[in-house]
Amino acid sequence: MNTPTPDFTAVLPLIQLHADAQAPRECCGLVVRRPDGALKYMPCRNLAHEADQFTIDPADAAHAEDAGEIVAYAHSHVFTPPTPTDADRASMAQTGLPWIIVNHPLGTFTVNQPVPFLAPFPGRTFVHGVHDCYGIVRDWYAVELGITLNDYPRQYGWWDREDGPDLYRENFGQEGFVVVHEGPLDAAALGALHAHDLLLMRIRAKRDNHMAVYVGGNVILHHLVDQLSRREVLQEFYQRRTSAVLRHRSMLDLMEEA
Repeated sequence: MNTPTPDFTAVLPLIQLHADAQAPRECCGLVVRRPDGALKYMPCRNLAHEADQFTIDPADAAHAEDAGEIVAYAHSHVFTPPTPTDADRASMAQTGLPWIIVNHPLGTFTVNQPVPFLAPFPGRTFVHGVHDCYGIVRDWYAVELGITLNDYPRQYGWWDREDGPDLYRENFGQEGFVVVHEGPLDAAALGALHAHDLLLMRIRAKRDNHMAVYVGGNVILHHLVDQLSRREVLQEFYQRRTSAVLRHRSMLDLMEEA
């Protein structure tokens, strides 16, 4: 039995006030149902790198969870309609909760229900933590191979922090990948590539900070910072910046069986 959507009328003015106060940055927050049944809007800090994106501060999210049951997410669109972007729709599907989007400065709003959503592989707008290079890799393996990769919280610029995580090197093993080549791609490595191989790259960073899926025919699928996702020829620029080739164990098993 579906749970009816709460009436958000009482919290909408508070979300709009938060949106107006945070503009030109997007505001973000959570709506919770308190033990007495009343709804409360819990404004959260926005940790996103870009002004037109949002990432809820984990400490603020934990505080909201302590206050009651989270029943909706809320954020603002500044000078753009309060309709969900593709990144909004993808994140909404992950949360499984309604999303309230308000417009600054007009005060228009939408209440959006979560539905399954997958953005097209080429043409995604870059949104770090949602539609980024790891996001497109996760979606590719899920759709093409039925392999579910864990999502990892990540802050913009983690690749340049001395004390930051090495997101790819620390986690690819537990996700089922093995290294089949280390270092830039030479002729032999190029000839040994197989469809669905994962290329780690280091592009103007202290550690591996980019990944691409090899889709065959000397073509990769990837999503660079502040660019649209795209299929692209595996040109020399990317060959020289490749640091490792990873292959999922399931693909190795198929090759052994063949």
